[in-house]
Amino acid sequence: MARNKFSGGGYGGMNQAAMMKQAQKMQQDLLKMQQELEEQTYTATSGGGVVSATVSGKREVTEVVIDPEAVDPDDVEMLQDMIVAAVNEALRKAEEASSQSMSRLTGGLGGLGGLF
Repeated sequence: MARNKFSGGGYGGMNQAAMMKQAQKMQQDLLKMQQELEEQTYTATSGGGVVSATVSGKREVTEVVIDPEAVDPDDVEMLQDMIVAAVNEALRKAEEASSQSMSRLTGGLGGLGGLF
């Protein structure tokens, strides 16, 4: 009788139970990584450091610091632009950290589609 490749021994010797165990471990690792990322903060500055923004790993702005020298009542648009730039850079840093962590977790497998 022919052996079914879906039971027991197919796919390079990895049986279904081992695949499930590996998937569960990967899921646990993913949850741990997400929690660690959410606890991190990411700060960026703009305007030569006169504006700084901090975001959490949850992608929430937690702090904006503005040096009083940056406040020019005649040029509010410049201050607004510096705030937007600092917040966007902090968010980019958070996203980059998340992508790097995911890459380490998946071993660089970019084509996992909608699995995560």
